[in-house]
Amino acid sequence: MYGYLGKLLFIDLTDQSVEVRDLDEKMARDYLGGPALGARILYDEMPANTPWDAPESVLGFVRGPLNGASAFFGSRWTVVSKSPVYNGWNDANGGGFFGPTFTAAGYDGVFIRGISEAPVYIFIDNGKVEFRDATHLWGLTTMPTEAAIREELGDPNVQVALIGPAGERLSHMAAVMNDSHRAAGRGGSGAVMGSKRLKALVVRGSQHVEMADRSILDRIGRTTVEDMKGSKANIMANRGRFGTAGGAMGNVLANNGSIKNWAGASHTDFTEEQAEALNASALDEGRRVRKYACAACPLGCGAIYEVKGREVPDMEHAARPEYEAIPGFTSMMQHNDVDRMIYCNHLCNEYGFDTISFCGTVAWAMECLSDGVLKPEDLDGIDLRWGNAKAMVEVSERICRDEGNCAALLKNGSQYAADSIKAGHYALFCASGIELAQHDPRLACGLGRTYQYEPTPGRHVKGGRGLAIRLGPDEIKYNCRMIGFDEVTEVSKREIVNASGYCMSYTYLMGADLMKNVIEAVTGFHYTAMEFRMLGVRSFIMRLCFGARDGLRRSDYTISPRCISEPKITTGRLAGIVLDIESYADGFMDAIGCTPDFIPKKELLKLLEMEFVIPDLYPD
Repeated sequence: MYGYLGKLLFIDLTDQSVEVRDLDEKMARDYLGGPALGARILYDEMPANTPWDAPESVLGFVRGPLNGASAFFGSRWTVVSKSPVYNGWNDANGGGFFGPTFTAAGYDGVFIRGISEAPVYIFIDNGKVEFRDATHLWGLTTMPTEAAIREELGDPNVQVALIGPAGERLSHMAAVMNDSHRAAGRGGSGAVMGSKRLKALVVRGSQHVEMADRSILDRIGRTTVEDMKGSKANIMANRGRFGTAGGAMGNVLANNGSIKNWAGASHTDFTEEQAEALNASALDEGRRVRKYACAACPLGCGAIYEVKGREVPDMEHAARPEYEAIPGFTSMMQHNDVDRMIYCNHLCNEYGFDTISFCGTVAWAMECLSDGVLKPEDLDGIDLRWGNAKAMVEVSERICRDEGNCAALLKNGSQYAADSIKAGHYALFCASGIELAQHDPRLACGLGRTYQYEPTPGRHVKGGRGLAIRLGPDEIKYNCRMIGFDEVTEVSKREIVNASGYCMSYTYLMGADLMKNVIEAVTGFHYTAMEFRMLGVRSFIMRLCFGARDGLRRSDYTISPRCISEPKITTGRLAGIVLDIESYADGFMDAIGCTPDFIPKKELLKLLEMEFVIPDLYPD
């Protein structure tokens, strides 16, 4: 089978049993990889309504067919599970070098159930599985853990997907980390890993996937390089030099990035002069020591910083923050102290927290303290008020170190904290309890639909028209009529990007036809235009069915009132805007083939050859 190893690994940590199964070729063709294949397998392997932290709960690591194929931008891998935040489907993907090395280790997916008696890490070495004691690693942060494992195995090139203390403590904001600063961050997958007492999955190998037509892949690669030097040169040069950080200043001034916990306006609550500090050139100056690129990436959008002699602890190997963390740890809290922003980002990487949820939670606490909803003693006496960057660091350190009232209140996210004190819900900015990324849904109904009505809620990297048109004319981005077909088209494209192992950066260069050609050249599968569209739709519907079987319906997918401007914003670019996500969602659900209650129709399930789901969703 081209593009695949053809093997799936199933592990039970309770008795350390191992089972290898063949990957069926039709399943590979229909689900491709990543979250799509992961959802299909977890649907079979997990009983309905399994709690996320139960022994029967399954955690999956799944590659895409482009991992290890030397396809440009094809290094993304996926972790799948149930989310501890809202107890529904969860997938998160990461970059770096773990995905291709995972392929070389010999499996298309590893699925882990059970709970280990003591902390453990799994070492997969060219198909061979070892269980190694991790008691001495429990409690270590991410970079020391990676270093210790590599020293123990005597190999600096093994790749490690692991949790930090956040995952060990079952924080709902815990990520699965690799390459010291790459995170499969959203939805709390690190907590699922921690609930199994699994510190790390370590991989090494020399196995290769065979490709159907290497010559086509090489030709497309040459075209990609030409595009990067030609028609897309400016876009890609900026992304290669500054990474996602390149958009921070402009997004904040456009009110796309958060200001004052999503309640403020640019130029008034955060001035252009303040925003100058978020300029990517200013961030790099005096800090950047080298570039960083993921495997098979000709772009290299990452950078490593060194920060010394400033008002934060010295950092010798800190990642340049991605876009989401820059406004998240600055304008969102109404300050522009970038050194403290970089330090908080570094803390999240070291302790294994998702930066998007983490900064959203601290900002929520800042607003609640400033408004008197929280008292100083609730935060250990720290004066966490608007603009106090030093207090932001103090609270962040306490959450990371699991100290005091700060950690007790905030370590599971803002929705959990508001529910626990029965107050502060007005200041939330969440979808199904998951804090939103630095892309304001109030700039486009479509993005609000993606955030709220996605099988994995709260993700800006999932499909839809909203992210692309959020800065366009109002008559387009707030149009709730006649959008269904185009919305499904964009959903399908993004599903295929994620399932195949592509990085979103490639979407700046390629259309659906080119992506189809790459996937066919690697896998040898051939799809008609409709089959390729349905490939993406099937991925979306499979993930949706996982939650639907557990009883999740439209009313269970929630979004905070502030996300749609209730109450209305009275100043700035978003003044007077109130989103009509429900009308937009009606058109989308009808177009993709779901009932108004967000359940796939029988006719759609038959078209997608998913009849096995029908008895679960339609028992009568």
